[in-house]
Parts: sequence; structure tokens; C-alpha cells
Amino acid sequence: MANRLAQSQSPYLRQHAENPVDWWEWGAEALAEAERRDLPILLSVGYAACHWCHVMAHESFEDPATAAYMNEHFVNVKVDREERPDIDAVYMRATQAMTGQGGWPMTCVLTPSGEPFFAGTYFPPEPTAGHPAFSQVLQALADAWQNRRDEVLDSASQVRSFLGENDDFGGDPLTAEDLDAAAAALLGQADDEAGGFGAAPKFPPSMVLEFLLRQHARTGDEKVWTTLSRTFEAMARGGMYDQLAGGFARYSVDRFWRVPHFEKMLYDNAQLLRAYLHWLRALQARGEEGANTALAERVCHETADFMLRELRTDEGGLASALDADSDGHEGTYYVWNPHQLMKALGTADAAWAVQLLGVTGGGTFERGLSTLQLQQDPDDPERWERVKQRLLEVRAERTRPARDDKVVSAWNAYAITALAETGIALERPELVGAATQAATLLWNLHVEPGFVRTSLGGVRSEHAAVLEDHGATVEAFVAVLGATGDDRWLHRARHVADRAITHFRAEDGGWFDTADDTEALLVRPRDAADNAHPSGASALAHGLLALAAVTGDHDVKAAAVACVESAAALATGAPRFAGWTLAAAEALLDGPAEIAVVGEVGGPMHRAALALLSPGAVVAATETGSSVPLFEGREAIDGKPTAYVCRDFVCALPVTDPEALVRR
Repeated sequence: MANRLAQSQSPYLRQHAENPVDWWEWGAEALAEAERRDLPILLSVGYAACHWCHVMAHESFEDPATAAYMNEHFVNVKVDREERPDIDAVYMRATQAMTGQGGWPMTCVLTPSGEPFFAGTYFPPEPTAGHPAFSQVLQALADAWQNRRDEVLDSASQVRSFLGENDDFGGDPLTAEDLDAAAAALLGQADDEAGGFGAAPKFPPSMVLEFLLRQHARTGDEKVWTTLSRTFEAMARGGMYDQLAGGFARYSVDRFWRVPHFEKMLYDNAQLLRAYLHWLRALQARGEEGANTALAERVCHETADFMLRELRTDEGGLASALDADSDGHEGTYYVWNPHQLMKALGTADAAWAVQLLGVTGGGTFERGLSTLQLQQDPDDPERWERVKQRLLEVRAERTRPARDDKVVSAWNAYAITALAETGIALERPELVGAATQAATLLWNLHVEPGFVRTSLGGVRSEHAAVLEDHGATVEAFVAVLGATGDDRWLHRARHVADRAITHFRAEDGGWFDTADDTEALLVRPRDAADNAHPSGASALAHGLLALAAVTGDHDVKAAAVACVESAAALATGAPRFAGWTLAAAEALLDGPAEIAVVGEVGGPMHRAALALLSPGAVVAATETGSSVPLFEGREAIDGKPTAYVCRDFVCALPVTDPEALVRR
């Protein structure tokens, strides 16, 4: 018999609808039930594409005996962290403080008022080295609640006090010296052999790469360039990238990017599409026409195609993720052994493909299976295309990973920005069309009336948008304005920005991640650190800089500066966790440049403007007249498309030759 989660909008929560656990969604009713029964709350937080979430669900939440014990001794609450990043943030901070680490599934036990007194992540069904069985954990916690209540409440009070403490969110402007020191610190953590930063597991460092691209554009530091190119190439040639159909998996479990954690997330692919486009731009500016340039362009096309082919919803938005698992195993859809290749391709092509794609007899993954890598370009491109198409045909007969159809505001916004820019730069108007359609969905369904974080199947959720949603959406709406010339997007960007500035700003100069007119949690979360995607403050910095560039609004720009300054201490002390803030600081150092293209949209001059390496430059184009302030008093000269390169609305001489603009 289905539990309460059967009525949830979240695909992740609905995955647990048939559990024998008597799950509740987070809310006042669940907390009131815990108070009524005088029981602690067992809070389980995860997301639909999380492999270990599925494992723990199968091992424990589907087990009748475990579920019966949970139902008797706890009020059990399930949370989709992608719907409720605010809840996730509060209790992940507690988990990290109590255990020294974090991850999902996250398991916290709370008092009926929501104060955590125990935290962990995945627990196995049987004791293993260093890990008690989940049943043992439950029994110990139930005993503590019944027999040592004072100790439990004292511990919960201490954790609550810790959560109420705030980091230093003030700071000074980041100088060129600060940014160069941050780049040097990042180079000190770079893996000079395998690319990326630090040891395994390795996550795609999209935001750090964007910062380093901008820093290199300013300084020309060749050590930075070497690290950038090594990392971009390694990620695109390894098993983390789908060599058959495009798109990046979540992260690499090994140092060399060979074996991924196989879920594919929208936010990763959106950010990586934009980063690879900017690497391609830098390669072209350097006059490089070799393998890396072709690789970067291929990855841009394939990643954009993946996003539209695999993630686009019927309503025109983009779904959150593809699962890692199918047929009961992780990665089954994507991995191969030599026998499977021979069966699909025949002896000669299989032997060639085994060498080209790094498929081994013992396997590079599990169960004798290998991921597909493309460490060298094929010596016969036509043969590769034939082999690839055949492997795609065979793969299409396998069980596809499940898709989380939830549309998340911020993640769609990152995709909108990337698709709009890529569509212009690579002469693919259908990408601009897709970006515009997704932006229209956000405006019509998510932003009005009252900004929500998610929707599913064209139905709004009740979960309020967080700061990241606002910041990313402002940038996305300005990107659509710039790519289409439709000045309705200016009004829409202003509307979202005004709400962010009004409802999220803190008195100390920092920013809260939740609005002052939404549900109050145990504490009001605020975190300046980037993680898998930008922090709220860094996302807002980029959105406000883009809006200020097309409006000349000094108050908006001042708010963007405040966003950057609120993370200054983090950016200088731990730059790997502040890449997007550092990228915004590079833009501020350069202006950023405001580039108005008058007389065409999507043509050679528009592409030339996007090819400029000026850090964080904001490009907008219009065919004719526009109400956008950046275009005021700027006209096409002699009927030719004309570019105006400005800073603080003070412009250099206009340019009518696209090649001359690129040379500038």
C-alpha cells in the first residue's frame, strides 16, 4: 500500500511511495506529529539520481522489519534536496560539523522542533568495518531518546547554537593581486599529469575553469593556460564524457577521469557547455587550429545536443538528471566488454574499437566492463562515425536510465545562458530558440505568481525559490535579451533582481539563501561557498553584473559588488570553493565590458562580439530600435551592423568590421 509520498510532486519522493516506511514530507504536519507522539524525527535527504540513495532504500527502507522499527520509534521524513536546498543546507552543515564529512543519502535525527542531535550519511544493513548497521543506529538512537533524553537535548542545543553562528560575510574588494594569488594557489593544487585539482574523486571544476580563463585573458599566464587545457582535454577524452552521444557524468571516481559516477546532471552539463565554449573561444583567439580546437567544438555541439535530446521536457524546460543505474547496476547503459563490441561490430571493427576506446579484457569499471574513452582522435573519422552509430543502435536496445523530470529554476537558468550564447557563437539558432522557450517557461510558470524553485509536468511546486534561483535567472534573462534583441526580457530580469535585492540581503552585507518572506527553518541558511553549482551570492553577482551592463544601473552594480565582497575571505582563503565569485571579480576588474551590437542579431558582428576575451563581457544585439538603455543613442553606421564596446556606458569608437572588432 502506497504511503503519503505517492502524492508528492518530487520524482525522488515518489520513488519511496511503496516503501513500508510511513514517510512524511517535510512540513508543519510532520513536526506536529513528532510532538504529539513524543518521538524524534528521522530525516532522510537525497535526490533521484543518487546511486547510494537507491542502495540504502533497497537495503533498509524496503525491508519490512527495518521499516516497522522506524515507524514505531521515529516520525520519518523524506526530503528531495533538489526541491529543498534550504533544508539540505541547514542539516548538511550539521552533518559536516558532527561527522567531519557529508554526502547523500544524508541521515539526521532531530528533536520534534527540528534540532539535530545525530547525523550521518549512508548506513549499511549489516555492520562493516567502521560502520554500524542501520538497525544498530536506530536502536541506539531510540534508546537514547527514551532513557537519556537530557543528554540528547543538551547535544541538540549545542548543535543549534553552532548552526546559529555566522561566518564573516564582510570583505574588501578583490584586487588584481588577490586574483593572481588565488590563481597561483589553484595551480599549486593542480594535477599536472591527469588534469583537474586535488586527488580522486574528481569533480568537474567548471567555475574554477571559468575564473582561470578570465585570469589568463587578463594576464596571459602560460602556466594557467597549460592547466586549463590539460583539464579540459582530460575530462573530454575520459570515461566521464559520453563518447558516443555527448554529455558529462557527475564526477570521476579515479584520478584520470576514466570511471565516472554515472548520473548525468543538468547543472553540470550546462556549466560545462559554457566553459568549453569559452575554452574554444580562447583557443581560436590564440590561433590554435589543432586537435584541442576540434575537441572543444565537438564537445560544445554534442553537449548541447545531449541536453536537448535527453533532458528537454514537453513544456520546453530541461529535466534535472538522468539516473546512474539501470537493470540493477550502476553504469550498465554506458559500459562495454570486448565480446559485446565484437557482437555489435564484427571482428575487424571490434578490434579497432577496443584499441581506440580503451576497452580491456579485465575491464576498467566493474564486472569485466569498461567505460569508453577517446584518448586519441580516430585515425579514420569515417570509420569512427560508422562504429559510433552502430554502438548507439545497440545501446538504444538496453534499459535506459530513469529521468528526473523535475524542472529546477537555477539549473534551467544555467542551461538557458549556455544555450543562448552557444547558439549565437556556433551559428545554431535552434539552441537560441530552445533557450528562449525554457526562459519563457521559467517566467510564465516559475516566476509568476511568486517565484518557485521547481515544477513538474507544467505544474508549479509550493517550494520557494532560493537566492541561487534568482541570481541565475537574472543572468539567463539578460542572456536571452542579448541573443534575441527582445527587450521584454529586460523587464523580467529587473523584476527578479529587485526581489532578490529586497528579500535576501543581510544587514552585515552578506546574503541569505532564503527570502525573508518564506518558511522559517531552524536557522536561516547562508553559504558563500560554491559547490557543484554556484552559491546563491555568486550566482546573484553574475546576474546583477549582467543586468547592470545593459541598464547602467549603479545600484544594481553596487549590489553585485556586495555579493563579491561577501565571499572575499573565502575566495582568498579557499579559491577552489569560490570559482564563480572569483570569475565575477575578474569581470569587475575589467568593467565588465558592455558590447552593444546594432543592426543585426545572430550575424557576423554578433559572433565577433562574443569572440572577445574581455572577462565577463556582456553582449547584447538588436536589429532596430530598443528600449534597453545600452542601445540608447547608438545606431548602425551607414546601414552596417555596428558594435559599440563600452565600460560604464562610455564607449570607444564604433566598429563596422567584425574582423576589426576581434582584433581589438
